[in-house]
Amino acid sequence: MFTRARLLTFAIALAGVGAFELLALPLPFLFGPMFACLLAAILGLRMQGAGQISVAARTVLGVAVGASITPAILGQVPLMAITLAMIPAYVAVIGLVGVPFFQRVCGFDRVTSYYAAMPGGFQDMVLFGQEAGGDPRALSLIHATRVLVIVTLIPILMTGHFGLSLDQPMGAPARDVPLHEMALMVVIAVVGWKGGERIGLFGAAILGPLILATALSLGDILHHRPPAEAIMAAQFFIGMGIGMQFRGVTFAELRHDVAAGAAFAVILALLAGVFTFLAFKIGGAPMLEAFLSFAPGGQAEMTVLAIVAGADLGFIVIHHLMRLVVVITGAPIMARLIWGKSG
Repeated sequence: MFTRARLLTFAIALAGVGAFELLALPLPFLFGPMFACLLAAILGLRMQGAGQISVAARTVLGVAVGASITPAILGQVPLMAITLAMIPAYVAVIGLVGVPFFQRVCGFDRVTSYYAAMPGGFQDMVLFGQEAGGDPRALSLIHATRVLVIVTLIPILMTGHFGLSLDQPMGAPARDVPLHEMALMVVIAVVGWKGGERIGLFGAAILGPLILATALSLGDILHHRPPAEAIMAAQFFIGMGIGMQFRGVTFAELRHDVAAGAAFAVILALLAGVFTFLAFKIGGAPMLEAFLSFAPGGQAEMTVLAIVAGADLGFIVIHHLMRLVVVITGAPIMARLIWGKSG
């Protein structure tokens, strides 16, 4: 239902796209809505998200990733053994640094501190933290800030340090994608998403379509990624969603929760830099792929950046999936270890 608040939100996000296009700034469909909605949120404008439309937009990225995982990519997995083995160590170091930072420096309770430190999925960490007795509002702001800062920093580093233009084709235009493949992608997106939700798959909107698209890609049934227009639409809703996480933020929250999230994002960036170097030197990974594989942003956002950078999408996504699995399945064990040392 298109309420007045929702229409206003769409107008703000579209104005952001227009402003970024006019100023020739990078990633206008991601950054335009993100910063426009962030500014509107801080100004206190009443906004409303796109609901299930935003969730559906994430299925596009799941299909894009799955379609990029070919038998050739799968054959390279043994070559990733060293860098994949670094992921659990990476998550452990983040926890050992992050939990004391949030608890002792920022003054959060230990449950909130733990789930604020963990670089898992945004929604998953907020939900798990709330169920464990943490502060969901603080967790939302901290993780939203983490994603915002990381997603802003990475393109700056990619254009500066790596000399990339971030204008690689996101996909073929819709007119060049066969209609039967487009129809198949829609089926993959819907069945993967809803089927994933039905079995309780975390991040079902991305991982459900990703798993299904991967199976069909490996089976030589799916041969195309979603068209560029669909990926641009996904960027639009992702950017809008990040900015809108700051709705209703108060000065006190800006000074405490958001500042804590921003400071921790810088710490994460430094840790990611160390592991990127190790993955490059010890694991033999290409520098760009190592950088994007260890960047502690959201899975959807990292997928978009990998696409526009022309990086090896399969390599990067396999590492991010490994990180999510380690965080979510290893959470109880790590929590006991960390709290035992910092409590």
